[in-house]
Amino acid sequence: DHSVEENEQKKTAKIFYAARLPEEPYVLENYKLDNDSLQIYKEIKETLSDALLQSGEPFNLAVMKLERERIDRELKNRGYYNFSSNFLIFEADTNQYDRKKFDLFLRLKKDVPEAGTKPYLIKRVNVYPNYVVGTDSLKRDTVRYEGKNYIQNQEFFKPKRLDPYILLDEGELYDPTASSKTSRRLTSIGAYKFVNIRYDELDSLSTDSLGYLEANIFLSPLNKRSIRAELQAVTKSNNFAGPHLALTYTNRNLFHGGEILNISGKVGYERQLSGGSQEGLTSTQFRVDSDLIFPRMLFPIAINNEWFKYSIPKTKISAGFEYLNRSNLFSLFSVTGSFGYIWRANRYITHELNPFSVNYVKLSKTTEVFNDILNENPFLKSSFEQQFIAGLTYSFIYNGMVDVNETHQFFVNSNLDLAGNAIDLLSNGETPKKFLGLEFAQYAKIDADFRYHFRIAAQQKIATRLYAGIGIPYGNSDVMPFSRQFFSGGPYSVRAFRIRSLGPGTYKPEDGNATYYDQMGNIRLEANLEYRFPIYQFLKGAVFADAGNVWNTES
Repeated sequence: DHSVEENEQKKTAKIFYAARLPEEPYVLENYKLDNDSLQIYKEIKETLSDALLQSGEPFNLAVMKLERERIDRELKNRGYYNFSSNFLIFEADTNQYDRKKFDLFLRLKKDVPEAGTKPYLIKRVNVYPNYVVGTDSLKRDTVRYEGKNYIQNQEFFKPKRLDPYILLDEGELYDPTASSKTSRRLTSIGAYKFVNIRYDELDSLSTDSLGYLEANIFLSPLNKRSIRAELQAVTKSNNFAGPHLALTYTNRNLFHGGEILNISGKVGYERQLSGGSQEGLTSTQFRVDSDLIFPRMLFPIAINNEWFKYSIPKTKISAGFEYLNRSNLFSLFSVTGSFGYIWRANRYITHELNPFSVNYVKLSKTTEVFNDILNENPFLKSSFEQQFIAGLTYSFIYNGMVDVNETHQFFVNSNLDLAGNAIDLLSNGETPKKFLGLEFAQYAKIDADFRYHFRIAAQQKIATRLYAGIGIPYGNSDVMPFSRQFFSGGPYSVRAFRIRSLGPGTYKPEDGNATYYDQMGNIRLEANLEYRFPIYQFLKGAVFADAGNVWNTES
């Protein structure tokens, strides 16, 4: 049946159809594979244990299509390079049953080409580490390493460094899963703009039961060196404003093994525009950071790369220093360094472990005004006394929000920071102990950031967040170092308060002038609830509620 709905004003019409379906649909009784002597039939039969078609299910063309695609994937993973789901056909037989039942038979179509019914073997693997479109590969040198041909004019990338990323080997059957993993691993190095794996069929005898492929891996590198500059105009809630200049230099494939060197520098000058008697005060900042990333695991003992199927861990060595001068208050000089590993376990999970992490801060050129602030706040003063921090850090990240179309999205970021335990064993004397003449901090700190997004529609979602963290000083420390304490407030916290203005003991001078340091805490707990929605085109809106605070376990 159907009906028509016309709109004379808009000159349009709608047609509505109503379909009456039988009360009892046909139900699958048996799902069988035709018999044939071809090897591919045996391979298909072995996959039927995971069939999507099950006895007792109603007749469903969509499920049959999915079953063909499943078999296609299974066969390709077994080397059937030229196979296609279109080669399969289903035939239903209802003649054997009085009631609405049917048997389903699966077979190959009659016109399937021979190339589609035999597995393919990889006969050669050619790798082009420095490929440029339009160049002649015949004019390049070829180096044979671990059963692969590395073809490049000069040694752009050392074969022994590139080989662990490639999971394709001569003499193995074609495997699209290994091919996609190889592509992902090569891309993760960070030195290549494009990764292209192309398979070419090689001639074989018509009597051969196998076909042969040549795997060509074309790697197009990014620019070896790059420089980025940023000029920023900064204004802060404490009435400081001024320009900042940031420069970043990157050198890729530094030692011809995929290494990446990043050096960044930042210079900033700020002046307090208004603030009572504090007006005209200045802040000068100079900071340099450097990272050297090796796309492999540097470890005294050889690590088997078979443990890391998804991606090979990276080794990261970092160093940096910062100089901060606040006029009429103090100068602060800090040095940081770390050595650790970054490893992606799968698409969602990332681990970062720094077995060595050090931070040294030196407070100097303090004025009487700032000394009075410290003397009035023993907790703040104590946090500045232990300037040497050395220990271990670990970070765990689960990011389910990469699946942007999922209704339920989760994110977890948890961090562990242990400091002072190793050097405590190497130090003697009464508390507070010193290492290399420096009083060191000893504490344990852990925090976790949980987020859940509920996707209502394409551009509407409810976003929730729960944050909790605690730091416990012990041994050589009575309080947490200032740089390791928690603070609350700001655009990514409790948004009704400026940064470091929420919590117990925020320092407020008696004359009402702006402050430079706020008292923080060693416990932090926050919760956020937000509804995000579109307003007009690129303009978005949100309604939110925040709650949270920081506390001190000891007064």
